[in-house]
Amino acid sequence: MTSEERLHADLVALGILYERHEHIAVFTVEESRLVDADIPGAHTKNLFLKDVGGDFWLVTVPAEARVDLKALPQAIGCKRVSFGKAEDMERLIGIAPGSVTPLAMINAAPGSVTVVIDAGLAAAERVNVHPLRNTGTIGLRGGDILRALEFWGHRPMTPPIPTKPPE
Repeated sequence: MTSEERLHADLVALGILYERHEHIAVFTVEESRLVDADIPGAHTKNLFLKDVGGDFWLVTVPAEARVDLKALPQAIGCKRVSFGKAEDMERLIGIAPGSVTPLAMINAAPGSVTVVIDAGLAAAERVNVHPLRNTGTIGLRGGDILRALEFWGHRPMTPPIPTKPPE
């Protein structure tokens, strides 16, 4: 069974309702806007980060958010962060850049990566994330993302994420 097949099986087993959408490959938030227009709900972007202590973080925020990376460590309880390397992403959460999603935590050992979901998304009625690849989107409740993460042994954090004003 592939990771994506396991993902769908777990969502069904948990009684989580979701909608699947197939589309062209998108690698950036800007590219995703072309396909997002037809998909209702909150759209996301994901930051795979590493702090100075060597801990990894997966932070999911609204697509339009400009995360304040200097203020973020205080909000999530770590020291300075930088972007994680692609090889660490593939090793820890089993996906390549461009396909990052909180659902990739299905592939991660509990405790290997700390998941942070913006408080607004955690409470949203519909959040759109990749299904482990960038050629699809799954729409589901923010609370159901949290349930799935907990089912896979992860304890997601849901703080408000500090942002910068729009440019």
